[in-house]
Amino acid sequence: MELRELLSIPYLLEAEAVETEPGRWLIRLAYPELPGCTAEAAVVEDALSELERRRIEIIVSLVEEGKQPPIPRQSLTASDPLWTAQDLGLSERVAALLGGAATRN
Repeated sequence: MELRELLSIPYLLEAEAVETEPGRWLIRLAYPELPGCTAEAAVVEDALSELERRRIEIIVSLVEEGKQPPIPRQSLTASDPLWTAQDLGLSERVAALLGGAATRN
């Protein structure tokens, strides 16, 4: 399976609000099918961005090591992993592995 397809696999998302101390809450997100892929933040959008960054980094690292990430279901055909990587500031690394140049706006 090519990197573009691996980065387009939809993983199950777990989300929970965690009270870290009285009146202080964090959002905890995870892709449990992708070991070690978790993120926490006070704002859900920040947690989701960090989780997506972590997902891409884990998958790319596994591919670079010659390992295959978990494939619990088929990849999404309408997904554009390079756009997501660019949005998260990871486009240079991902584009190089995809065989294309990263574009900058």
